[in-house]
Amino acid sequence: MAVRWGILSTAKINDAVLAGAAGSDAVDVVAVAGRDGDRTRAYAREKGIPTAHTGYEALLADPDVEAVYVSLPNGLHVEWAIKALEAGKHVLCEKPLSRRVAEVERAFAAAEEADRLLMEAFMWRHNPQTLRLAELVADRAVGETRLVRAAFSFPLSDPENVRLSGALSGGALMDVGCYCVSGARLVAGEPETVSAQMVLVPDDGSGVPVDVRCVATMRHAGGVLTTLDCGMDVPSRSELQVVGADGTLHVPDPWHAHAATIEVRRDGATRTVATPPADSYRLELENLGAAIRGEAEPLLGREDALGQARVIEALYASAAAGGAAVAV
Repeated sequence: MAVRWGILSTAKINDAVLAGAAGSDAVDVVAVAGRDGDRTRAYAREKGIPTAHTGYEALLADPDVEAVYVSLPNGLHVEWAIKALEAGKHVLCEKPLSRRVAEVERAFAAAEEADRLLMEAFMWRHNPQTLRLAELVADRAVGETRLVRAAFSFPLSDPENVRLSGALSGGALMDVGCYCVSGARLVAGEPETVSAQMVLVPDDGSGVPVDVRCVATMRHAGGVLTTLDCGMDVPSRSELQVVGADGTLHVPDPWHAHAATIEVRRDGATRTVATPPADSYRLELENLGAAIRGEAEPLLGREDALGQARVIEALYASAAAGGAAVAV
């Protein structure tokens, strides 16, 4: 039986999630909620969603909704994830759940108390390309991992974009850099120390500056080093590279996997490993749905979300200290 989903907000990211849901018999989007009733009803008609609720609380009170996808701005993730859990709903929360470890702990404590599932929506982790990359690393296809390079950036031209809101936890690290953190953690494990430098711009009145560029280094167990960079005022870039003792694994499109290939560069030759095309958003919805039905375990749970928050919190602390190394 398909899991019945409700969506909190009419954010643009919903388009990708709705496209994934449309391709699955296991996902049924039955409701959406927004602050403006007329706008939300128009949105529901456009997207083919049966029920439109005015106000997020109304959706959480809807008995037909089993699970909630939280696509609100970053700074509202934990607040509304907890409210949904307390209302008896399972929750898929758009990444990043939070930049603060204490808030992630609080959200998962609420999930445990409510006996409901909570998953952070790092959709790229569900793609076959990512699973194959992890296998190649584990099999030492290019030898022992020595370095990891991760990048994700794009040019943001709209000064009113919510990604530039300090009050709502915007910034390059939170928006795209968190993917780089996730990638480094997947292939190299949890970092021991981090160091970061950021370029900040003033916020639009909140008094909280926002990072538009970040470059960081991280040291992992065994001497593995990661370099990551992200930005919202530079050209679009997307890359993940694992440098081993004997060669490199290069992923040209790691985060969206539209071109699902991994280049294995070793002994002067390049071998391309292709993986089947798949909709990462559909896969994450189906994974949590199967877990709700008791048929699978969530791919990403409490420990992974805490690992993300620990690193992100440490990176911001390092940048605030002028790039000083910070233990994770």
